[in-house]
Amino acid sequence: MKESILDVLLYLFEHYFTEDADLVRDRDSLQSGLLQAGFSPAETSKAFDWLDALADQRPAVSEVRANGPTRVYSAPELDRLDVECRGFLLFLEQHGVLDADQRELVLDRVMALDQDELDLDDLKWVVLMVLFNQPGSEAAYAWMETQMFVDEPEPVH
Repeated sequence: MKESILDVLLYLFEHYFTEDADLVRDRDSLQSGLLQAGFSPAETSKAFDWLDALADQRPAVSEVRANGPTRVYSAPELDRLDVECRGFLLFLEQHGVLDADQRELVLDRVMALDQDELDLDDLKWVVLMVLFNQPGSEAAYAWMETQMFVDEPEPVH
């Protein structure tokens, strides 16, 4: 079975993170569960490294800054994120779902994935995982969670 880091992360997120906070703290149980689900030890290890890097970059609670600077993407970022993905990130930032620091964290985590390209659904999952890990982002997380199965984002109020 050829799986990616994102596949492992999505499995973790859907089956463990949103259901049992105590189980999340027990890495051995999580690893055992992933191996039983058919994921390779190498991809499992990479997924935990990805999550560790996300946790290490958790900023202090900050206020959302609207109308920040425009993000200029590097060539590798342009290769990985199509226009639709970049537009979605801009939409999230303009509507206060992500601040500039969170956007950068999303981009960092996207670039850390072992994939050449991401589609919009993959990006939404990365955004959701980043917001889940951010203190003070509960409202943004809840809004983003409602957007996971909608083709066009609903307005933010």
